[in-house]
Amino acid sequence: MKFEFEEFETIEDVLIYLVSVAPYMKQILPISSYKGYVFSMVPITPLSGETLLMIYTKGNLEHGMYEFDISVKKHKLVNVMERADKNYFIVITPKRDTIADAALNQISSSQ
Repeated sequence: MKFEFEEFETIEDVLIYLVSVAPYMKQILPISSYKGYVFSMVPITPLSGETLLMIYTKGNLEHGMYEFDISVKKHKLVNVMERADKNYFIVITPKRDTIADAALNQISSSQ
């Protein structure tokens, strides 16, 4: 498996990026918080799945659903989806993620 990387300064910048590349009308997006990084893996080669783009920043988010308002660049933990004009992220906090481990090892070795 091959990884490409796009690093951002803040969690909000990662969320803006993901909202901008999400399919039209896709309101709920998954994102991971794992080992001090907040990220999403996007297949660059959808048919083979061989190359993944890791969009990431350093940080942590609590497990749960976050409402994101792109107009003010703010996110907050919520219990329900209430607004059609907002985007929502489901934060996954895996105990173990071998694909993320491989990508994070590659990031650490290049620094």
